[in-house]
Amino acid sequence: MHYKYCPHCGQLLIKKFQDGRNRMVCDQCGYVHYQNPLPAAAVVVMRDQQVLLVKRKFAPHAGEWSLPAGFVEHNETPEEAAVRETAEETGLTVRIKQLLDVAGTCEDHKSNIVLVVYKAEQTGGTLQAGDDAEEAGFFPVDDLPGKIAFTSHKRVLEKYINRY
Repeated sequence: MHYKYCPHCGQLLIKKFQDGRNRMVCDQCGYVHYQNPLPAAAVVVMRDQQVLLVKRKFAPHAGEWSLPAGFVEHNETPEEAAVRETAEETGLTVRIKQLLDVAGTCEDHKSNIVLVVYKAEQTGGTLQAGDDAEEAGFFPVDDLPGKIAFTSHKRVLEKYINRY
């Protein structure tokens, strides 16, 4: 998000070199607008050499495939976000087994994201697309259904999928 005016006092922000970078700063109250990355979480769920993927319903990358994933909400851990997003997108409940990867990504040029990826196992639920997924399913690791939406998800799939 790019602010033009200070969210605290309403004064016009100006560009200043501060803390080693150009930042938008309020000369009136001293507010500094830091553009920090947004945290997101994803899971890799394997079953019989097949990986759980969702077909995205909305932009960015509508119609492409991804790991179950989403943004971490306020007062939520990345693990909780990964479990919640999996349930919302696939109807499945999962249990986090281990941390697989942490990746920084800036794919849409609007936001910088830190993606935390976990290995998880299904503990219940019924597979069905939900929330912002058009489809959800398990797919053979050597025959994925289509284009993978995000570079970070592609890297995770390439890096970890054949281990499990």
